[in-house]
Amino acid sequence: MTAQQEGDPKPKALVLVGGYGTRLRPLTLTVPKPIVDFANKPMICHQIEALKEAGCDEVVLAINYRPHVMMEFLKEWEEKLDIKITCSQEEEPMGTAGPLALARKILDNGSGAPFFVLNSDVTCDYPLKEMMEFHKKSKAEATILVTKVEDPSKYGVVVYDKESGLIDRFVEKPKEFVGDRINAGIYCCSPEILQRIEPRPTSIEKEIFPAVAADKKLYATELDGYWMDVGQPQDYLTGLALHLASKKRKRSEELAQGDNIEGNVIIDTSCKIGKGCKIGPNVSIGQGCEIGDGVRLSNCVLLHRVKVKNYSHVADSILGWGTQVGRWARIENKAVIGEDVFIKDEVALNGAIVLPHKDIKESVTEPGKIIM
Repeated sequence: MTAQQEGDPKPKALVLVGGYGTRLRPLTLTVPKPIVDFANKPMICHQIEALKEAGCDEVVLAINYRPHVMMEFLKEWEEKLDIKITCSQEEEPMGTAGPLALARKILDNGSGAPFFVLNSDVTCDYPLKEMMEFHKKSKAEATILVTKVEDPSKYGVVVYDKESGLIDRFVEKPKEFVGDRINAGIYCCSPEILQRIEPRPTSIEKEIFPAVAADKKLYATELDGYWMDVGQPQDYLTGLALHLASKKRKRSEELAQGDNIEGNVIIDTSCKIGKGCKIGPNVSIGQGCEIGDGVRLSNCVLLHRVKVKNYSHVADSILGWGTQVGRWARIENKAVIGEDVFIKDEVALNGAIVLPHKDIKESVTEPGKIIM
């Protein structure tokens, strides 16, 4: 039996888009976090593509920040991805459960089909078909995707039976070892769970899931492969490296090839690359970028229309849309450069955070300094 057989009602999905994206500023001063590019595609599009692959025919985006920008995104990408995308606008932040109540009529259309819920910050290989199959087989009210972590004391640990998947309880930031699997932020739910949720700010993790677990209807299935919450710059870069490594394992044709490429790199076909460059590992170069001669790029992201002039070096950093880097400049150590920043020749930025539309004429040696 497969998760989605011909004639079965198609599942719906809800993506928790969230609010201001403060952890990813200054990039989110330009666009909402879900449509910041990740590996040359808006973050949320990776999830929507995976949901479509899993059989979904409609995705609801729960939004409470800059809805007009998200609506423009919907118009463009609904056609590109060939799937219905609906916007559910919150008048106030509704937490992680409240949005399900607001989208009740879409998620529960009377067919009884389970639906997916995803946090928009999460990147992984999205084993959604397998998750749906497990959910149906176990007759769960809800199924949580869990992932293994090295240090569980930083997270809320999911304690469950490894054979059946039945969840016993949750332990928040345990001081003693109780397990090393945590909530990966991806759920499969049966419509009956909606009866537990009121249209008010509610946490699905702290209020709803413990009640489902008490009724012995909450299950866990383990993620096989990488996982990362990419909601802040360092994790965004780590997540990119994991994502590109996954592309490598799958022998994706998206990865760049050439004598100047080192490791896993993705470059938009519209980019211009100069002579004598060394690019990689773990680099993403967006649409319309121009890279001068002798440039060195590693563990970094260049969003659309970035220009890096001759012999400059960018490492462990993110450069925002339309930013220009002068000759012999050096940007490194988790620097995050906002949109339309001009960096003068020979300037060094060591871990600087630069807000949009700035001219940077002097070096910044103090890591974490914010240039307003």
